[in-house]
Formats: sequence, structure tokens, C-alpha cells
Amino acid sequence: MLCSIRNCIPSVVRRISLFRQNNKRYEINNNSEFVNKVMNGTVPVIVNFHADWCDPCKILTPKLIELIEPMDKLDLAIVDVEENPELVHVFEVKAVPAVIAISNGLVVDKFIGLVNNEMIKNLIQKLTHEGPITTESNDTKS
Repeated sequence: MLCSIRNCIPSVVRRISLFRQNNKRYEINNNSEFVNKVMNGTVPVIVNFHADWCDPCKILTPKLIELIEPMDKLDLAIVDVEENPELVHVFEVKAVPAVIAISNGLVVDKFIGLVNNEMIKNLIQKLTHEGPITTESNDTKS
């Protein structure tokens, strides 16, 4: 009996893990969705304020996705500034792309504009407390 339970566990864990990965990135459509998923969420969230007409946004969003999706406990919320003017006002977004890091309902850090991967990695490290927060190379981590 014990062996059959062990054989079931990887399958269950795999399903849970896949389900979690599918929900790591989501678009925010209104204020209540933002409150539920970001402010009251159980994991830290990087919020990407962008616009369809913004060329730097078209470069930054795929970078964010690439760096965030492998992370176990970090989500990416995408907010279209044209569709969510209240959120733009609340978070004082003056230009796009604008990225805000939120943990436990609090803004931890933010940046505006197209930045390099190292700056994004530092923001992720601040939220997840993994590795150095400085711009040092991750090569020293084993």
C-alpha cells in the first residue's frame, strides 16, 4: 500500500506545480482584480504597467516573463495603462513602462523605463530574498 501511495505523489505534485506555473502571469482588468490578485495575493508580484503603443514595453515585457516564470514564488501582473486609469493614478505612473514590486500589499521597489536584465534580477532578488541584492554577478553563488 505504501508503495502505491508513493507512486501517486509525484503525479499530484506535478499537477499542482503545473497549475501554479500557469497562473504566474496574468493581466489585470480592473481595480478589484488588482486588489484580489496583487495586494491580497499570497506571493510577491511584479506589476508591469504598459501600453500597446509603447515600443520599450514590447521589449521589457518578454524580458520580465523570461526572468519571472522560472521563479517558484513570484508572479507577474500586467496592467494596460489605457484600460486601468485608476491604477495609473493610484500608483502615480507618469511614464511607461513602469514596474512596481509588491510584497504583502506593500510597494518594495520600482523602476521606470527600459532597464537591463541585471536591474530586473536585483528587483526580483529584493522580492524573493534569493541571492545578493547588489549588482554582483551570480557566478559566486553555488
